Amino acid sequence: MSSNSDLVSAVDELMESPGGQLLKQTREFLRLKIKSLGFVFLFAIVIGFPLTREIITWLIEPSKLPEDVSIIVITPVEFIMLQLRIAMSFGAFCVVSMLIYFGIIEGAKSPQLKQKLAEINTTIPKPAPTFLLTTIAIIILSLSGIYYSWNLLTPMLLDYLTTDAQSAGLSTEWRLSGYVGFISNLAIASVIGFQSPVVTLLILRFGVVNRAQIKFYRRHIWFSSFVMGALFSPPDPLSLFLVAIPVILLFELALIVDTITREQ
Repeated sequence: MSSNSDLVSAVDELMESPGGQLLKQTREFLRLKIKSLGFVFLFAIVIGFPLTREIITWLIEPSKLPEDVSIIVITPVEFIMLQLRIAMSFGAFCVVSMLIYFGIIEGAKSPQLKQKLAEINTTIPKPAPTFLLTTIAIIILSLSGIYYSWNLLTPMLLDYLTTDAQSAGLSTEWRLSGYVGFISNLAIASVIGFQSPVVTLLILRFGVVNRAQIKFYRRHIWFSSFVMGALFSPPDPLSLFLVAIPVILLFELALIVDTITREQ
């Protein structure tokens, strides 16, 4: 019973925090804007779907495949379903981008959040500059994640997996959806992981947590980075570390940046 009451108290405290107030307002806003978000998602799919053919064609060029590897299609609808998956990923990216914008705008307009931040002697970030800087940072970090995935993770892991299979006397014929999905998962993991500085700085500047709290949970954040690496990479230590380590380094960099800029 004691542990349950402690959990309830912790949840109540969290919901009364600036982050909890922001969460309540964002939830209400999403309830009102769910149709708009759905329209954005569908519109992004319609726009992105025609481009997926070019993306897949580019990915399966012989020059980009390891030696003695061929790509095969197992079912008649595999190619079109793969196109749909990629288009839906693009739609999800657009929706998440809108959610970040809504979160910043709604947080800046929240009187409860302003009061809470005033109590801890913190000024709420101005919405326009914050959104602009956040957008630029997300784009730069996303491109950096894709570059890291494509030029380091993907070639290294594909070469490792191909060599391992061929050394066992196996022919390396890869299913189209498996090959593109493998590359996409690594790219998505890198893009998401590389956003750790943006997420860290936003939750600190909006008072969701303070630096003492986030440092207290540092080991949990590190562990979560390795869990993400395990989910999106092959089950070997090299892949795990190659996905998780950049996330951890960028998270620590965000803490340093927050400390320096606050002192100024």
